Amino acid sequence: MSTGEVPYPLSFKGQLSEPLSRWLWLVKWFLLIPHYIVLVFLWIAFAVAWVIALFTILFTGKYPRGLFDFNLGVLRWTWRISFYSYSALGTDKYPPFTLKAGGYPADLEVTYPEKLSQGLVLVKWWLLAIPQYIVISIFQGGWGWRFWGGLVSMLAIFAGVAVLFKGKYPKSIFDFVMRMNRWTYRVVIYVSLMTDRYPPFSLEE
Repeated sequence: MSTGEVPYPLSFKGQLSEPLSRWLWLVKWFLLIPHYIVLVFLWIAFAVAWVIALFTILFTGKYPRGLFDFNLGVLRWTWRISFYSYSALGTDKYPPFTLKAGGYPADLEVTYPEKLSQGLVLVKWWLLAIPQYIVISIFQGGWGWRFWGGLVSMLAIFAGVAVLFKGKYPKSIFDFVMRMNRWTYRVVIYVSLMTDRYPPFSLEE
């Protein structure tokens, strides 16, 4: 990032917590079943809030603060689960059942926008984001970060195998996985209408 450039309005955190259990990553999918159940309902609520926010922004240029905070909490919860599981395998600390920030090795924050474009809201989440969708489909698999089979999950599982046999998470893999996840969540907050700033085509912070 060049000197004087305004940072992207996403603060994205993922701190590798070592030592990691050699075998726990093999069963994390099972341990997270309660979270997956809760997330189904949270994402339904997220979608409803997104629709309400879209029309509110269209007519007022404002994202209702309560809806913004709720949807941010859902993204935060999702990222914590992803970081614990197969989008990073970066910690063995079980994710909390909360929308609130803090107290966990993975977290995110988005700067609240005081004003959003009323016209841009109609096209940024589908038309303008198409190139970004193509990129993150490679990173995450499918057409969203919730699907397996992408580069991120493959590298995370490779790191899990390294932990299993060597007891150490390769730092180069962790850094690359984090960069791809950061790119993904920049796109997510853009199409979630939380910012008008187009996500950069960059793996840098």
